Amino acid sequence: MSKRKHRPKRENLLTSPGTLTYIGPENELKTKIRKIQYSEKFYKNEAVTSLAECAANPNIEPHITWLDVDGIHETALVGKIGNLYNLHPLILEDIVNTEHKPKLEVYDTGYIFLTLKMLHVDSEEPLEISSEHVSFVAGKNYLISFQEERSNDIFSPVIDRLNASVGKTRRNGTDYLAFALMDVIVDNYFLVLEKFGEKLDLVEESIISGSKRESLNDLYALKRELTFVRRAIWPLRDMINQLIREDNSLISKEVVPYYRDLYDHTMQALDTVDSYRELLASLADVHLSTISNRMNAVMKTLTIFSAIFMPLTFIVGVYGMNFDNMPELKNPNGYYYTWGVMAIVTVGMILYFKAKKWM
Repeated sequence: MSKRKHRPKRENLLTSPGTLTYIGPENELKTKIRKIQYSEKFYKNEAVTSLAECAANPNIEPHITWLDVDGIHETALVGKIGNLYNLHPLILEDIVNTEHKPKLEVYDTGYIFLTLKMLHVDSEEPLEISSEHVSFVAGKNYLISFQEERSNDIFSPVIDRLNASVGKTRRNGTDYLAFALMDVIVDNYFLVLEKFGEKLDLVEESIISGSKRESLNDLYALKRELTFVRRAIWPLRDMINQLIREDNSLISKEVVPYYRDLYDHTMQALDTVDSYRELLASLADVHLSTISNRMNAVMKTLTIFSAIFMPLTFIVGVYGMNFDNMPELKNPNGYYYTWGVMAIVTVGMILYFKAKKWM
């Protein structure tokens, strides 16, 4: 999974457009490919062992072919798969570039290309989010998904539904399959945002109680992660809206309502992100106000002590001048009188401050 804290070098700069150069974290694992073929009454799921098994003739086979490519770091293999399906070189270049932003391209040759980001929670304390680069190429009755090599299969819920023949996936075409895969990604956004909500509650509690001194650092760290999440989700809104509004033969009218529902979920996720951003700004203001109030309370206490000791310092300063002709110095009870005056002044000032509600 790609992390923006360790950005890969842009080795494709100054190269010819369409040159396949992998941009992402180093990965020495072998690419895994799974070929899933299905129809309403047919299902077959097998691991691909040779490149020839990846091919599918969309004009002959009556069922849907889903080619799931797990690993995009082997650019030669990605290029060969692209040649089998006559994919544009610029598409292949975007597939192997994990830094590419989400986008949608509709090609006149009969397929749609989408690339988007799957988000994962790497650490909950502190909260760290990483993204996984995912791309789809959807044709008339085939779909190719490209994703970074990982330990967990993000599309396993869709595979389970296909295997159990549950729901509408087996009865619909690649447009519904693309929706199902995108829906899994969008649903995972809410799981990530739920972690954000839990973390914000903890930070808010620590700010109010004053039990943690690093609250401001936590807020800025959360703001950075939330900005990263927003950049991943925001383009998806326009992508889905484009799929709905464009007159595309690959998206049937029966499936359009599902994309509308996906659009609503995406907008809900964006609204949640925006509300969290506002809450972060409010918590930062509350935190700074709390620090300022505590400082004011400290300064108030110190000011009161200073005000009480000022007249006492004046009294002892006068009688510390050591002049010979000071009549009070010869008084045998002068020491006690001085203490009595200072005690009266102290009590009087305390009562005055309390009457003014300064303490």
